[in-house]
Amino acid sequence: MRVPEIAGSGSARPDPARRRRGAVATGAAVVAMAGLAAVTQLSGVAAAGSISSGTQFYVYPSSGVMKWDAANPGDSREPAIASRIASQPQGIWFANYTPSTVRSDASAITGAAAAAGKVPVLVMYNIPNRDCGGASAGGAPDISSYESYVQSFANGLGSHQVIVILEPDSLALQTCLSAQQAADRDGALAFAGRAIHTADPSAKVYMDAGHSGWNSPSSQASVLNAASVKTSADGIFSNVSNFMYTSDEVNYDKQVLAALGNPSNLHIVVDTSRNGNGPAPGNPWCDPSGRALGQTPTANTGDSAVDAYLWVKPPGESDGCADAAGVFDPSLAYALIANGPSYSPSPTPSASPTSASPSASPSKSPSNSPSASPSQSPSSSPSASSGSGTCHVTYTNQSVWPGGFTASVAINNAGSSAINGWTLTYRYGGDQKVTSAWGATSSQSGSTVTLTSVSWDASIAPGATLTGVGMQGTWASSNAAPSGFTLNGVACS
Repeated sequence: MRVPEIAGSGSARPDPARRRRGAVATGAAVVAMAGLAAVTQLSGVAAAGSISSGTQFYVYPSSGVMKWDAANPGDSREPAIASRIASQPQGIWFANYTPSTVRSDASAITGAAAAAGKVPVLVMYNIPNRDCGGASAGGAPDISSYESYVQSFANGLGSHQVIVILEPDSLALQTCLSAQQAADRDGALAFAGRAIHTADPSAKVYMDAGHSGWNSPSSQASVLNAASVKTSADGIFSNVSNFMYTSDEVNYDKQVLAALGNPSNLHIVVDTSRNGNGPAPGNPWCDPSGRALGQTPTANTGDSAVDAYLWVKPPGESDGCADAAGVFDPSLAYALIANGPSYSPSPTPSASPTSASPSASPSKSPSNSPSASPSQSPSSSPSASSGSGTCHVTYTNQSVWPGGFTASVAINNAGSSAINGWTLTYRYGGDQKVTSAWGATSSQSGSTVTLTSVSWDASIAPGATLTGVGMQGTWASSNAAPSGFTLNGVACS
């Protein structure tokens, strides 16, 4: 698939017989990802240490979904897409070979992210002979040009905190390369990691581990070793543009690290953008139906081996079947929302145009049999549900960091009649302040918060549970659990 472009585009339809992700084209496309603790160089080895769990990720204001959202305020799908997808940080892809502007492109993004107090994730996707000349062919013309390009990119990072996803598929897909070409590529990736760390000691670099339905852990570890992952990177990434369950990816990635000898300086990131329902039956790779959003981007993974779950592939961008590869398609985006286990509305989509300017990130590769394991569970235990009478409410802290939090609310209709339109109120036990909400409008007076349904989630059938409602906020001295939930004036206690 392709990603929102920053400079240029190019696309092609991926070959379903190949184990790679697909079309490409952008000078820089945005990747949002979890932040990082500053990193230092020790004799050329990337320092150990995982990303701070409180890291906030950068939302790129010129992404495809942002452009569509701004251009389609009257579309019935817009509120859901705005709150569930556009609000989330996503991947920024550098996929067009633009040596004259790559430094300024990188500098503009990292500078804007730093000014906002956020950490961007940048995806470098310009290795020579990219995609083995397939649908996502392109990149630098030769290894020397690539290394010069990467050096310019690195020089544009400044001293800002940034995460770099280095060349999806570059190590998992080398079947078209001669032994010398593979060695040259491995050397170029090692150079890239070192150059980025030297130019920006606060950067973290992750190398390609494919995904759990592709190469064996031992074979993937072998090519990672050849690329000097232990001394040139901070970890590995997997599942980019794919649909494999988060738990399968984490298990696989841990096996890869074990095959590498479990080096203490290497950690894991997983693309969870579209894996909420796992891979589709039969493993179709191109815009398969029935897929759902996965774990929202977070560095609060609850696993010391896993630095972050990211949306490397922007949800809603086509793999090349439903629309041109890389184009944001609101029908795809809305389906990812509606197909989730917590979402039940079905507004009639309007026939609005898709966003322009495609940009290529790889589309997804085929996977093996889907696992039956669930996707990642919330990072925090839910607070006590309120629940007698006609409603039950569960408030769950999804992510908490010093001074901030995100949380979700699940509302169960325990009555015998449908709820058509709802207002939920509750009181915080600390000094929390809600700054934004999704799945509802919000207001706050003192410690009392009021959430009011929006058009697409106003109805809750008898016995049904509405999820997909949440908020982000701040706190100073206490993030104590809320209480006193009422729904339409009736206590849910």
